[in-house]
Amino acid sequence: MTHSPLLAPYELGRLHLPNRIVMAPMTRLRAADDGTPLPVVADHYAQRASAGLIVTEGIWPSSRGQAGWRMPGLETEGHIRGWRAVTEAVHAAGGRIVAQLMHGGRHGHPLARIDGDVPAGPSAVPVPGDVHVPGGKVPAPQPRTMTIEDVERAVHDHVLAARNAVEAGFDAVELHGANSYLIHQFLADNTNLRDDRYGRGSVRDRIRFPLEVVTAVADAVGADRTALRLSPGNPQEGMVERNPGPVYRALVEEVDRMGLAYLHLIDDDHYPALTDLRPLWHGTLIANVGENRDATTKEGGEAVLHEGLADLVSYGRAYIANPDLPERFAVDAPLNEIDAAHLYGHGARGYTDYPTLAPPRPTEPAGLAANAGTH
Repeated sequence: MTHSPLLAPYELGRLHLPNRIVMAPMTRLRAADDGTPLPVVADHYAQRASAGLIVTEGIWPSSRGQAGWRMPGLETEGHIRGWRAVTEAVHAAGGRIVAQLMHGGRHGHPLARIDGDVPAGPSAVPVPGDVHVPGGKVPAPQPRTMTIEDVERAVHDHVLAARNAVEAGFDAVELHGANSYLIHQFLADNTNLRDDRYGRGSVRDRIRFPLEVVTAVADAVGADRTALRLSPGNPQEGMVERNPGPVYRALVEEVDRMGLAYLHLIDDDHYPALTDLRPLWHGTLIANVGENRDATTKEGGEAVLHEGLADLVSYGRAYIANPDLPERFAVDAPLNEIDAAHLYGHGARGYTDYPTLAPPRPTEPAGLAANAGTH
């Protein structure tokens, strides 16, 4: 057994984490056409319940924010029931699970959206290249520019989805402000060309929408159940942020005062987010250092903790093929290879069929639902 700092316990508010390994959010397209998670989703997350914390794949808060076909939602009673089966399975296996709310903004296509409508973002700037639709790929559509009413509705949609997440039994919600989705689109240079109070080129106006969403959700479900993910300088999907520092420093300084559950921060070669922003954040910080780089190793995660850049480390690709990742790290066991051909799909293959080192041992439920009886 190794004495890795990744395996040390951590107290995250009312949640006791047995280790500092976080399962990062990853889109896997295992939802029904209406956005309800399929039964196999509960198996998938329950298999990974030994993670210190699980963050789900991105979940659209309303059909207006659906970024793609077969991505899950948290808008309807059916969605809530589907996700409750997931949270109950994870808690029964001893785990803790957070719902990531991901509004697509300019992402999406009428052929891949339940409503069949054109997506809307801060400005009418399309995603470069092709997008997935049922049956193949097509050029991304020209998005519609969000009106003030659209912006206000998006804030409201996040609030309703956060309340639905609590009803479904999630331990908290993570607002997806990274990886080119709606909150990130308001922060970036090339996707926010607005000349109203949500743009105009000023830092204060650029961070207005993110702050409104975080504030509204924290007011609705509690700051201790609300988290935020950011990826300063991330160029995915054609995003451009020429000088991320002033924007993200201002945003982090504001949300630092709110007492959120945590900040999930993605480091990037274009901007040293962890080094620059860590001193401004006084709560729990989850670091992701594998985005747009090689997958994070055990040693890479340990280095982040040793350097004091974060309290927890999130792993994405390693969790796809290794449901028992903490157990493997504990004994320095080799990792399974990803079944790339079945990474996306609608069944168990390449999703719940990866081998573990040993059969899982039953444990007492450790989620917030079990600890506090609040769901």
